[in-house]
Amino acid sequence: MSFHIRLSGAAVLCILAYSASAAQNDSGSARIVQPGAPGQPGKILTPAEAVIHLRPPASADIEFMQGMIVHHSQAVEMVDLLRTRGASKPLQMLGKRITISQSDEIEYMKQWLRERGQPIAAPGGHMMHHMGGMDMSKMPSGDVALMPGMLSPNQMKALAKARGSRFDYPFLTGMIQHHTGALDMVEDLFAIPGAGQDNVLFDFATDIDNTQRAEINIMKAMLPKTAPAKKDKK
Repeated sequence: MSFHIRLSGAAVLCILAYSASAAQNDSGSARIVQPGAPGQPGKILTPAEAVIHLRPPASADIEFMQGMIVHHSQAVEMVDLLRTRGASKPLQMLGKRITISQSDEIEYMKQWLRERGQPIAAPGGHMMHHMGGMDMSKMPSGDVALMPGMLSPNQMKALAKARGSRFDYPFLTGMIQHHTGALDMVEDLFAIPGAGQDNVLFDFATDIDNTQRAEINIMKAMLPKTAPAKKDKK
């Protein structure tokens, strides 16, 4: 009598990782092998890659990264407007800091998704419309479904038309709105059962929360200095 046992890919990786670890004293280093497709050779994995394969990311984690890429991209676009339209030098410096950090984070999120075999953009282009339990499909006239805190097309058009001191204040209020939305997205992620368990993603999301809270406080302190004079409000 013969018995046939079918193992999942994760189980096979566990067994191979254990076998490699047991043979470590002989070879000098552990080798973790991911079985290839039928007729194809296996792939040697690093320990970090093995963890990714053994515990696939939760769907909420994937959506968070995909959505935050789009969210960060708008912040970078806003700073691009600041470069040619803003008047405040301290605000220009803050904007440079924001665009550098968020551009780096965009590349990091793309790499995180690639390493896990996930698309950079969500299928169909619909991103995070369910975040926070909000019905993102119902927006004011002329606006579109957006993630928390993102400026609508109408807001972006108004910002692009402003210049000098009349640009700085709406930029700050808009970026505070934008950053606050990012905090909401992090909070919503951690509120979903089973989400945020990836140690790398947890640390990354926590860093976003800490950084953007600090930047919100800086921007709030700048508001009184950039507020338009009463005659400009007319």
